[in-house]
Amino acid sequence: MSNIKLFGSKQVRSHWNEVEEKWYFVVEDVVSILTDSKDAKQYIKRMRQRDEELAKGWVQIVPTLTIDTPGGKQRMSCSDVKGIFRIIQSIPSPKTEPFKRWLAQVGSERLEEIENPEIATKRTRELYKLKGYPDDWIEKRMRSIAIREELTDEWKSHGVDKQREYAILTAEISKATFGLTPLEYKEVKGLKSQNLRDHFNDLELIFSMLGEASTTAIVHTQNPEGFIQNQAAAHQGGKIAGDARRALELKTGESIVSKENYLPKRKKRIELGE
Repeated sequence: MSNIKLFGSKQVRSHWNEVEEKWYFVVEDVVSILTDSKDAKQYIKRMRQRDEELAKGWVQIVPTLTIDTPGGKQRMSCSDVKGIFRIIQSIPSPKTEPFKRWLAQVGSERLEEIENPEIATKRTRELYKLKGYPDDWIEKRMRSIAIREELTDEWKSHGVDKQREYAILTAEISKATFGLTPLEYKEVKGLKSQNLRDHFNDLELIFSMLGEASTTAIVHTQNPEGFIQNQAAAHQGGKIAGDARRALELKTGESIVSKENYLPKRKKRIELGE
């Protein structure tokens, strides 16, 4: 499980390893926070040059993991709490002690979330609030997350357990629902690595939920087994939402697919090259 943690107002990409039951944190994010460096990669390079002991054990301390963040899946250098402690020994910063306390708090919060999943939901809501999303949108987004989890649970119990297969099935639902794959949809909205669903408006979220909830119901009742059969079910579920979308578009004369997104205005100008 991957997500974003906040140290003050700064984001730290992270990954919870279910087997080891511990967090891994993106080293570049940690270094950027502690040093206020505009180029964390260069700082890490120089840090390893001056700390030979750290450099020798770097591969063991910092494995490369696939991090699933709102920015999309990325291969990043990560480290667990013990490794982060070793890394920050090489960083002279007044933020070191507060950051150590923050790491301990994050670990404690994760244990609380395992015991009580409602706590995790509450914290996700708070994160969206901090990003400036309106309350009514947040409620829809939280429901869409729950519906997505229900769908992936059904896929797991019907012979689909690979991330690549999930991506293909998700694209199948999206194509049948909106006439666009997620990658094509990102192009419409002018997004790059951001999480597409975090940039859906109300109707886009609703039809996305309808496509996935319909697929879940079909899988649950028809019991498809394996990737091929589930791909057919995904198309059927997406088509139900797609038919509803087209019916509404016919009545309103307006497209459900929107170019609008929730990128901050400054970031929009940068990504548009202005």
